[in-house]
Amino acid sequence: MPPEFAHLHLHTEYSILDGACRIDDALHAAASMGMKSLAITDHGVMYGVLSFYQQALKAGVKPVLGSEVYVARGSRLSREGGLDEQPYHLVLLALDNAGYRNLMRIVTRGFTEGFYYKPRVDLEVLRENSEGLVALSACLKGEVQQHLLARDRALAKKTISDYLELFGDEGFYLELMDHGIPEQAQVNMMLVELSREMGIGLVATNDVHYVRREDSKPH
Repeated sequence: MPPEFAHLHLHTEYSILDGACRIDDALHAAASMGMKSLAITDHGVMYGVLSFYQQALKAGVKPVLGSEVYVARGSRLSREGGLDEQPYHLVLLALDNAGYRNLMRIVTRGFTEGFYYKPRVDLEVLRENSEGLVALSACLKGEVQQHLLARDRALAKKTISDYLELFGDEGFYLELMDHGIPEQAQVNMMLVELSREMGIGLVATNDVHYVRREDSKPH
């Protein structure tokens, strides 16, 4: 039997002006493909979580509740033009009720304390609310990937160490994506090397923004 696959990085219509996966459509497609689980990881928000949870149970798909949060390059309280307009991405998935509550706290503080163009958090917020959460290194806009693209391997390793300290040895994974983007192929090789060197788990994801191939053009 081949290993089961579940999408752990998916953007619904609640990733405003970005995601084009209607919740009911995405769940129906996942169920029709035999997927037993599906995650919701909208950008910086949890607007669709309740609807996703309810509809997933009806579809017979295990809902994995999460968010792809924006992490400030420095403090969430900073409002410096240019630098603070481009936060890093980080995927957070709730393992249990404690993780779900912490995820709500993180997302809320992104709006009430860190909002600057986008709802941002920082390492302080993550450290105070890390229980029950698993973190994935996200897309090319993730901090680890950004440092690798900048050829700063040492800083990439430090970032990994920081996240391992926050989420534990089994609470942080490096994401591998392949959408035919040259930079992804380049980064994936380095992520595999770092995984072996630092003993970090890898997870294969797809940065899902629409349900079917033919949805690409309207998206």
